[in-house]
Order: sequence, then structure tokens, then C-alpha cells
Amino acid sequence: MALSGASAPAATHWATKVELTISCENLMDMDVFSKSDPLCALYINTSGSHWYEVCIWSWHKISSWIGFGRTEMILNCLNPKFSKKFIIDYYFEMVQRLKFCVYDIDNNTYDLEDDDFLGELECTLGQIVSSRQITRPLMLKNLRPAGRGTITICAEEITDTRVAEFEVSGRRLDKKAEFECVNPKKLRKTNYKNSGVICVKRCQVVKEYTFLDYIMGGCQINFTIAIDFTGSNGDPSSPQSLHYINPEGYNEYLTAIWAVGKVIQDYDSNKMFPVFGFGAQVPPSWQVSHEFPINFNPANPFCAGIEGVVEAYQKCLPKLKLWGPTNFSPIIKHVACFARQALQQNRASQYFVLLIITDGVITDMDQTRTAIVEASRLPMSIIIVGVGGADFSAMEFLDSDDKLLRSPMGDVAARDIVQFVPFRDFQGNSTALAQSVLAELPDQVASFFNSYKLKPPNIFNVSDPS
Repeated sequence: MALSGASAPAATHWATKVELTISCENLMDMDVFSKSDPLCALYINTSGSHWYEVCIWSWHKISSWIGFGRTEMILNCLNPKFSKKFIIDYYFEMVQRLKFCVYDIDNNTYDLEDDDFLGELECTLGQIVSSRQITRPLMLKNLRPAGRGTITICAEEITDTRVAEFEVSGRRLDKKAEFECVNPKKLRKTNYKNSGVICVKRCQVVKEYTFLDYIMGGCQINFTIAIDFTGSNGDPSSPQSLHYINPEGYNEYLTAIWAVGKVIQDYDSNKMFPVFGFGAQVPPSWQVSHEFPINFNPANPFCAGIEGVVEAYQKCLPKLKLWGPTNFSPIIKHVACFARQALQQNRASQYFVLLIITDGVITDMDQTRTAIVEASRLPMSIIIVGVGGADFSAMEFLDSDDKLLRSPMGDVAARDIVQFVPFRDFQGNSTALAQSVLAELPDQVASFFNSYKLKPPNIFNVSDPS
């Protein structure tokens, strides 16, 4: 089964239209005297992000699927390519779960329950647009292979076709030219020639690539997490601590990690995330560190998936002594080092996102400002989630939505790369939290690479006029 998607350019807080095309291969033959007559139905999960914890942070979703549309039925075909396409609103900052169910149609009723079920694919829209092409076997509803049939998901972006034009009296704009601006009402006046002259000295068509151009073209989003383990969080064994894991299995730190991570993970092919802590005394030396891997393995600080991040966080808590102060600059410089190396490759192949979760006031503000200004010239964005009830005015200053941030030495940031939100504004709504902190990221990615005139790595996968 193949899905090819296409989209129009995205804008922050606006949906991108994605067109999905479905095809299947090697379907099961359920008919006796002929081949199966397949149809594909698309369902969308409408339950948002209401998650609950089972066992040791084993996440399950309360599913609520509604029918979005169906393809046509194709008679006697085990390798159908459906002509009916699905158009869906795509939002980067949301997890949009889709389910494609394939049936062998045996009657004229609209109900599919009385038709033979051939298999299904459940995935996110983010996986489709980021992977461009994935091949998987059709699965039964009990998550077992359907026996026959594979699914291939492909994505193609549709560019905006709006056109602006004007007359140039047959002259081309690829060379120097002059054009008279004439007001028809003044033509009757004596000695009137024109109201001015437009001089064209140079004309160049420049392709502005969209976020999906870069993602579909092979750009990877590298996600790093930094967790505040300073003493102001309180003793993790106390219910009053922000690091206390309640009987339901979560706290504000875990909720923030999951809310942002479950969106970002679709755009990282290997889903291995480096996770660091800061502000704690770390064994065996018990020296205060502002950049230590929470799995205590400096050579390999990566956690496998968001579930791996959660597990490493839970295991490290009893091994640390929460201390202080609250320094951001070491971890920002750490990620910036990798972003700088990626930029030197002169390719739009990697973009870095640093999530900092903190409860307190920054104690190295000058160094942090300098680090952010330097990072603004790199393929990098910073997300800060403030947990607890502290005064976060310093974080809001770093966000600098009204004007670009300046370093203590007066250097101005090249762009705004910091997004801060206080967790308390989104209590009980992790979906809204993720939307708030991630909505600006697609524009930050696209605007950075376009400013450096860097094309998507796999340029053959996107439309390019050059």
C-alpha cells in the first residue's frame, strides 16, 4: 500500500494541505472465483493527546477513530492504485494519527463490517511527510501481520500555484530594460510623455523552500533534552517536589518531555535522543555538573525513543543530589557545537532543537544571552518550558518576541530562536503545550536555510526551478 502526499507551503499556526494517494501490493485473495475487490478507508484519531500511564510508563492512547473518507473500489485486483486522493490539514506541532484500512468489498452496502478485512496501517501524518517513503506489511487489528500485503507510504509536496504578472511590452526581464509608466487620463495633455520610468537592472527568480520541502528532502530534526536538577525543585521523594513522580506515574517534567517529544520524534529517523541534566552533584565524584548525561554514559548519552528518555529520567533521580546553581549556557553551547559542525557541511541536512525544562531563575544570564546570540546564526532552536510557580520573567526576556535579543557586549541575534512557555498555563492540556512551543519551529527551520540559500539535501524530491 503506497501513500503519496502533497502539500502547499505552511505558515505558523496555519494548516498545510496534504494530498495522500494510496496504492497496495500483493493483497490477500479472499474470493473463490475471482480476485479481491479492494477499497481503502481512512480514519482519523480525534482523541487528541489524552494519555495515561500503565506499568512503568507504558503509554496507551484512548482511541476515538472517525471515518475521513474512502477510495473507490477496484474490481479483481491484488495490486490496486487508487485514483481517489485524500486531502488533510497538516500541522507540524500536533500528532495526527491516521489509520488506513483495506477491505475486500463483497456487497453493495455502505457498512464495511460485513466485508473481508485485508489489513491496516496506523501511523502519524508526521511520519508520512518526514519519511517520504516507508514500506510496512499490512497488519491485522490485533497488531499481527495480515498474511499478505505491504504498505508503502510516500509524500510529495504541492507548491503554491498563485501567479503575479504584468505587461512589459514584449521585452524580457532577464536583461536591463526601462518601462514607461503612463496614466491614460493624461494622454490628452500637451507634451505629456509619462509619469515616470521603471528601470529594471537585474531580475532573478529565487526559490523559497518550505519546511516540508526540507523535511521531505531529507533534513533531520535532532532533538536534545536538558533537565533542571537544581535543589529548588525539592527532594524527589517528597510529594511537594517538582521531580516527585505521583502514583499515576508522572510529574510536570515527564509531561513536558512527552508532550514535545512525541511530536518531534517523527522527524528524527533513528529516534535516539541525547538527554542531559544540569545543576546536580553527580556520582562518583559528587561534583556539581551543568552538562551530564542522565544515563551516566558520556560516550553514548542517547536514549531510545521518548520511552527511553522517560526510563532514564526515572532511573537517574535516586542517584543524584539536587544542588545548583541554574546555568543554561553550558548545554546551549554543547548543542551549538554540533549545529556549527552541521552548518560547515553547507547542506540543509540537520537542524537542532534543544528542549530545556527548568523550575528556576537563571544564574548565568549574561553567558546564556551570549550563547543564544551565537546560536541564532546556526541551524538551531531553543524551547524552554518553565515548571512550578517561580518567577519566569527572565525566560520571557530570552524569548524576545518584541525585539531581537542582545548579548551583554551589544551583539544582536540574527533571529529569534527561543520559545518559552510556563507549564502552569497548560495544566492538563499537553496538546496545547506542544502546539504553543512548536508552532514557530517550521518557520524557523525554513527561514534559516533559505537565508543561507541552502537547498534540501535530496533536491530531486522537491520542485526546483533551477
